[in-house]
Formats: sequence, structure tokens, C-alpha cells
Amino acid sequence: MVVDMLTDQQIETYRRDGYLVIPRLIQGEQLAELRDLTDRIVAEARGVTANDDLYDLEASHSAALPRVRRLKPVIFKRYAFFHALARDPKITSILAQLLGPAIRQHGGKLNMKSAGYGSPVEWHQDWAFYPHTNDDVLATGIYLDDCDMDNGALMVIPGSHHGPTWDHHADGRFCGAMNPDACDIDFDKAVPLTGPAGSMTIHHVRLVHGSALNRSNRQRRLLLHEYTAADAWPLLGVANFEEFNSRMVLGEPTIEPRVVAAPIRMPLPPADHQGSIYENQRGTGRRFFETYEEGVRA
Repeated sequence: MVVDMLTDQQIETYRRDGYLVIPRLIQGEQLAELRDLTDRIVAEARGVTANDDLYDLEASHSAALPRVRRLKPVIFKRYAFFHALARDPKITSILAQLLGPAIRQHGGKLNMKSAGYGSPVEWHQDWAFYPHTNDDVLATGIYLDDCDMDNGALMVIPGSHHGPTWDHHADGRFCGAMNPDACDIDFDKAVPLTGPAGSMTIHHVRLVHGSALNRSNRQRRLLLHEYTAADAWPLLGVANFEEFNSRMVLGEPTIEPRVVAAPIRMPLPPADHQGSIYENQRGTGRRFFETYEEGVRA
């Protein structure tokens, strides 16, 4: 049974600003298991020397000191805990109030900013990566750790989901990042989505967001789930219809896409560097956030 978790005011805030933070949604044994499983998977990266289908590694990764910047979407197929958490009623009840009664998981990943060097993510809109037939699409993020500005909180530009889809190309190819000098956005108005461990962030697929380098001595891990209304179909196509429908987390699938006018730019030609947003953004020409290497040189 779906139970209303959000107040009318929270729903109005999401519609207006494009984001919410739900404090301490995941707690107790569930949060402990999420942390423990993540630690075990990261420890197993000691034997990995290059990015693969599971791990996206920091440049400074080594067997002695495993440094992982992302666990890729395969975690939702390989680990039952992650699969179940994406369908947890605490989460799906919230989603139903924002997306409707039928919802599909589009994807997900676990982004990690390790203490002192965790990689930044340049300003971008998720919509630039995976446009759909309508924009009833959002991402949730569960903080595994207390999160503040020092350890790289997710930052958003309130209300930017009502604006254009900005160009995410450089040198004629998709790069997964906006050129901050070419966008009519006041980045000084960015709001950090901070909160204690177990809090869940929500942001609209068209909301401009990013995150800075982790400058603290604490790690910052964020489990991201991407969800769509069931009648939002990906414009890049469906490769496997059965697999597509297996990702339903609430309600029933449909073969009748709902089409709503929205500003769209296709992520084509594809990025020179594939595998994750971190690899895509290697192709960006103008960066907003300082990188670890720049910080060392400074």
C-alpha cells in the first residue's frame, strides 16, 4: 500500500525549486548494511587495476590503497540489497507523490568522494544524458555519510529545471558538462543539499547540479537512483523490452508513451571518453570546480 510521505508544501517546493531533502529516511540496520556492503565491495577493488563494469577508479587507486569514485549500475543486478533498496516502500511512496502510480527505475550508481581528493562533478543536467518523451523523471540520492560543504555536498541551482536544456558538448561531441561561461546562470545562487547520513535528496532531471572536490578528512558517499514515470520512454530507444519492464518498481508498465513538449538536446555524437560521467567530463573544455591535481599544483 502506498502511504503519503510528503506534505503538500514539500510537493509544491519540489515543483517550484526542483529539489527536496528528506532527513534520515534510511536509518538503523538498513543504513549499517548499506555501509558495510559498500565497504566490502570497495575492499574487493584491491585486485582491480583498471575501470571495469563495476568499478570506476580514481587515478590514484592502488592495491595498497583502493580508491573508487563510483560503483556502476550493475550493483542493482549483482547485489540483492541494492535491488531491494531501490524498491523500498519508504522511497516508492515518495516517488508516487511526485511521478504517479507507475514508476520505472532508469538506472543508478554509488558515487564516492574519498577524503581529501574525491573528484568533483561539473555542472550538468541529467536530462542531457537521457532525454525521455516527458520529463516526469528524477533522481534520488541517499547519503551514506554525514554530508556538508567540506566533503562535497551535491549542489543545485533552484528553479533551473524550468529553463533550457544547456549544451553539454565540447569540440562537437557530447562531454556531459555545461560550459559555465556560456550559460545564463548565476552559480552564486547554488544551494548545497546537506544532511546527516541516511538522508535522501531528490532532484528533477532537468535541474542544474554538480559537486565540488572533497576537501575534508571524511568521505562522502551518495547512492543515486534514477526513476521515471512508466509512460516516460527514453528517446535513445529501448534495447531489451523485457529488461526494460523488469525495472518497474511500482505499478504496471505501458506501451503508450506520454509525449510532452520539453527542451531537448541529444547526447550525440557520443563522448570520446565512455564509462561514466567522470570519463565523459574529461572532454570538457572549461571547468568550474577545482580538481585534485589543480589543488596539488596550487
